[in-house]
Amino acid sequence: MSPSHGMPGRWSVLSNTTLGMLLATVNGSILIISLPAVFNGIHVDPLAPGNVSFLLWLLMGYLLMTAVLVVSLGRLGDIHGRVRVFRIGFVVFAATSIALALTPVEGQAGALWLIGWRLAQGVGGAMLMANSTAIITDVFPPRQRGTALGVNQVAGLAGSFIGLVLGGVLSAWHWQAIFWVSVVVAVAGAYWAYRNLTAVRPEHTGVRVDWLGNLTLAVGLTAVLAALTYGIQPYGGHTEGWTNPMVQAGLLGGVALLAVFCLVESRVEQPMFDLRLFRIQAFWAGNVAALLNAIARGGLQFMLIIWLQGIWLPLRGYDFAETPLWAGIYLLPLTLGFICAGPVSGHLSDRYGAKPLATGGLVLTAVSFVGLLLLPVDFSYPSFALLLLLNGVGSGLFSAPNTTAVMNAVPAGQRGVASGIRATFQNAGMVLSIGLFFSLLIAGLSDSLPSALREALSAQSVPGPAIDRVAAVPPVGLLFAAFLGYNPLTSLLASAGVLGTLPAATVGTVTARTYLPGVLAAPFHDGLIVVFLLAAALSLAAAVVSLFRGGIYIHDE
Repeated sequence: MSPSHGMPGRWSVLSNTTLGMLLATVNGSILIISLPAVFNGIHVDPLAPGNVSFLLWLLMGYLLMTAVLVVSLGRLGDIHGRVRVFRIGFVVFAATSIALALTPVEGQAGALWLIGWRLAQGVGGAMLMANSTAIITDVFPPRQRGTALGVNQVAGLAGSFIGLVLGGVLSAWHWQAIFWVSVVVAVAGAYWAYRNLTAVRPEHTGVRVDWLGNLTLAVGLTAVLAALTYGIQPYGGHTEGWTNPMVQAGLLGGVALLAVFCLVESRVEQPMFDLRLFRIQAFWAGNVAALLNAIARGGLQFMLIIWLQGIWLPLRGYDFAETPLWAGIYLLPLTLGFICAGPVSGHLSDRYGAKPLATGGLVLTAVSFVGLLLLPVDFSYPSFALLLLLNGVGSGLFSAPNTTAVMNAVPAGQRGVASGIRATFQNAGMVLSIGLFFSLLIAGLSDSLPSALREALSAQSVPGPAIDRVAAVPPVGLLFAAFLGYNPLTSLLASAGVLGTLPAATVGTVTARTYLPGVLAAPFHDGLIVVFLLAAALSLAAAVVSLFRGGIYIHDE
């Protein structure tokens, strides 16, 4: 659109919407690497009963809210104006970030405060994500959308990588700084949006909100994703919670509600989730490929952060206070590969279409996963960095062309909901990935960690009953303890009544911060092999789906 339509210029619009996307995605990952500093800042013991759930909800709550709400808020943008909803997103983000930065309490109350406001922050993030790509699609003509959406998507996915580095830098200074930086960016984005953005397309009058569709989708997705969150926590003497009746009820009930949602959307006069869009080949293939890709790589960052912060960096002598910063620095090749490939692939997709670029990117991603599973836990960094670079390039080649193909394929009046559907598939895939990958990782640890602990502690002449007590601790608790820079063997051996009876040299060895990472290394690698094999298989499946997207298709109004 030209400036005569009320916009000050296409590239100004692109800058503002890209800032919104960057803000939303940076905050999806900034806490992953900052969790050790946050838990220390609010004085929460990672092994205390119930505290593992705080960690998981802090990590996944924001992603859950964005996954649940993006379709509804995209539809709201279609009805009441995408620019209006986008502006409000900045305001919500600023207000909730202030509440997070000013956390007034500590301990479990502090954790609950942070979780609640992170969920609210997810509402603002969903407003920005759902309407950002739709506004760009409104403003740019078809033959420039690939480039524009490429820049936007680079910011979107690069934001998840940038969040890792930024979280490491800011948490090394003060844990509350990770929220204050969002306040500054959100206030600047809100001012810019209210000053420069005006609606290109008029609001839709006479359009009703599909309340039943909104309710069944929101409750169904929340039930499934919340059940996954609790499924990876210990329950009833088991290392995981899949036998928990509440988890089983959440999964079954959530799937049933999603089935009801599909039935409602096929019959309601004005659906929020127009299932007819899935008759468009480019739309369904692009979204299914994006979902499989999100599941394949959504848990990757979490696995890599645990690997670096919990095992690799401590074994190499890095102090706990420095591990978040250095983990972010060592992950830079992932960001670099994506930033280099994303804009180029977006530009090339305008000419050659999405199929060759997106499919090739997914194959390259699968190759990088195979390479990662072949690395030892105590790897040589150059090999690790090269595989991260290839993974980032593969993601960059896929993301922008795929998004462009999806958005070009839908009618103008459906762009908000189409953008919401795309974001829902992506965000739900990421939450599902974290639950799935972490479950597989814990299953691998459960098979080999108890015997590794028994062997290591027996070598230090620790009495058998005390060894049994340590080996009975759920693997998820020990893994998170190492991730958070905490060796729980001091308290575990003390509670077993043997700490004071052991020789000083033995106590010094088993309570050193590097001892637990050393014991975890081999069992952790067993779990990683399964995780990366599944990620490679999912990436190849996404590549196959991508081949079915057809040629270049742009919806003709």
